[in-house]
Amino acid sequence: MRITGGQVFDLHEGFVRRDVCFDGRLLSSSSADGKTYDASGCYVIPGLTDLHFHGCMGKDFSDADPEGLEIMARYELSQGVTQICPAGMTLLEEQLTKVCQVAAAHRDANKPGAELCGINLEGPFLSTAKKGAQKADWIHAPDVDMFRRLMAASKGLVKLVSIAPEEPGAMEFIEAVEGEVTVSIAHTTADYDTAMEAFRLGARQVTHLFNAMPPFSHRAPGVVGAALDTPICNVELICDGVHIHPSVVRATFKMFGPKRVILVSDTMRAAGMPDGDYTLGGQPVKVKGKYATLADGTLAGSVTNLMNCMRTAVSFGIPLEDAVWAAAVNPARAIGIFSRMGSLEPGKRANVVVLDQNLELKDVFFRGELVDRG
Repeated sequence: MRITGGQVFDLHEGFVRRDVCFDGRLLSSSSADGKTYDASGCYVIPGLTDLHFHGCMGKDFSDADPEGLEIMARYELSQGVTQICPAGMTLLEEQLTKVCQVAAAHRDANKPGAELCGINLEGPFLSTAKKGAQKADWIHAPDVDMFRRLMAASKGLVKLVSIAPEEPGAMEFIEAVEGEVTVSIAHTTADYDTAMEAFRLGARQVTHLFNAMPPFSHRAPGVVGAALDTPICNVELICDGVHIHPSVVRATFKMFGPKRVILVSDTMRAAGMPDGDYTLGGQPVKVKGKYATLADGTLAGSVTNLMNCMRTAVSFGIPLEDAVWAAAVNPARAIGIFSRMGSLEPGKRANVVVLDQNLELKDVFFRGELVDRG
């Protein structure tokens, strides 16, 4: 297959006019099968990677339901998200173990849909004071042995684990698991100094920056300021038009640069579904329009998808090239899959998305095959 005529995302030059070729599952420098796809007037970008979403189409990763996970993977692929790293909630260890086992079995069976490349353990090692939509009764003290049991249950699939570094035992946890998994600061009351110590010991990411943490202010820069002062730290940003004001989205890209921002959807099971009553992490959620909230009004994830988040970022004034870095390149790097996917270089997976001039999804190629999005 040769995709011709499009503006192609290039790591070094931005968008350039060139062909994208593949015969089979991998991108190549040429194509011998004689097939062509006319992408004139379109953008050609890598398939996206969502490393923080909980569910969609009425299903939730935390349900540990094999059929539900397959439905989620199919939906994400239909939206141009070709790699997924779904997130668990704060749950009891027994349920988290089931979640990890179901994910491992899904990966081993090579199920249809977006490729499951990892697991994101957003809980349970968080702060009750900043629990957000996490269930307080199930929050657990940082526990290295528990983490390693979950890693074993997942057959090594856990790529991210969130932690509130101010909690007793958190610093020891970070130091112990550094090198085994990416530690991300989340749901925290940590001040600047505490966050800086966490980064010094090995934390390398911040979960949904600005949300469920102290604000960034001129005398108390908190986690946001500490992340800014730590060049090796990446930051997630929920760009659904609800969680973060457009001005703050623009400011974050200017402060951190497009190569440190990771766009995430943080979607819950209502994504792709109508308004109504749902659940998240064992708690009831009301969905109306763009908002998903608990009974007390706390935001409970989003109801969009990562491709829509990328479009929203562009509508806020973020250049498309930067938005693609944040939705395709940076998340792939963050979970260690960038050598295989996340850009359009020969030798990588032929996971390719074609967008029209309005950034509406036109077609998706996955492992070199055109996806039936119907």
